[in-house]
Amino acid sequence: MDTPPGERPPPPPLPHITDPRAMRALSHPVRLALLEALGIYGPMTATEVGERIGESPTTCSFHLRQLAQYGFVEEAGGGKGRARPWRTSARGMSFSNEDADPNTAVAAQALARLMSERHLARYQHWTETRAAYPPAWREAATHSEFVMFLTPDELGGLVDELVELLRDRYAERRDDPESRPAEALPVELLVFGYPIAPPPPKEA
Repeated sequence: MDTPPGERPPPPPLPHITDPRAMRALSHPVRLALLEALGIYGPMTATEVGERIGESPTTCSFHLRQLAQYGFVEEAGGGKGRARPWRTSARGMSFSNEDADPNTAVAAQALARLMSERHLARYQHWTETRAAYPPAWREAATHSEFVMFLTPDELGGLVDELVELLRDRYAERRDDPESRPAEALPVELLVFGYPIAPPPPKEA
């Protein structure tokens, strides 16, 4: 479908990971840190991204090659050896730990646990350092909780709506640093949706 004049084309669908080998390859703190840094700051060499995440160029070069084997990163062009810049192959990903294959389910659960730990660690860091930020940032940042009574289909639909909204809003700023206002910072928004009580037992 053609995009109407003046409107941005819709973002491509998120790559959906189903290969347990790819999930296991991604389930490493350094590799997730590399993907996060490249996603936020754009193409970098192993040396440059190593400075961002506190790892050596040798370590980063090894893990970037591992990520490239499964299509998570790719060469951005130019440079040689460790001076080659790398970039992410896609903006985000999706996977599910609900799989009939036990190997896939275990790999997905391990990846989900590691990613959640990293997300929550960053949030904890924010709560501990927020006093160092200007008042405008302290006032804008939020911690909100909502309890809703939903069916599985309604929860899935609500999550889909939120994901579509968040992916599209300010999307051009992710790829074009020149479009970012001078005061803009990378901001992480976490969306968790889960039942907080088990379903009632089925009648015999």
